[in-house]
Amino acid sequence: MDFNIAEHIPEDFHDSSRVWIYQSDRLFFMSEALDMEKTLQDFVSSWNSHGTPVKGYANLFFGRFIIFMADETSAGVSGCSTDSSVRVIKEIEKKYGVDMFNRQLLSFYVKNKVEQIPLSQLNYALENGLITGDTLYFNNTVLTKKQLLEEWITPAKNSWLKSKLHYTN
Repeated sequence: MDFNIAEHIPEDFHDSSRVWIYQSDRLFFMSEALDMEKTLQDFVSSWNSHGTPVKGYANLFFGRFIIFMADETSAGVSGCSTDSSVRVIKEIEKKYGVDMFNRQLLSFYVKNKVEQIPLSQLNYALENGLITGDTLYFNNTVLTKKQLLEEWITPAKNSWLKSKLHYTN
């Protein structure tokens, strides 16, 4: 799997651009992804904050993660404009029968594919060697473009999971 997401992220967005990551509880089918592409592009082209256009970006990654990005160097994103992006995600949930807000599902790259493990089963996965501190983890808590590029796909030991891993290095 090619983890070089930089080629899909707009270069002209500032490193401090805000990022929101929504993770589906299942892979989207190709037909759904193609259909969703128009929904995401339509949203970004009309994304406004108090009447001012937001320099925005949205895309589906790895068939499971929807990423929104807003470059706030020219116009900030307000609560209302953030709410409008959440509405799009809720529409996607309803249309495709997915859950995009389950923060208890953790995604890892295991055996050449993205696997999800409920947080409640993390200890079991660790104890049985299904994941280790070196297993790649999709850290959906990143907040900026710079963090997205440098810290989104990272060994679990380099993420907020470090304390849960009982990893000492």
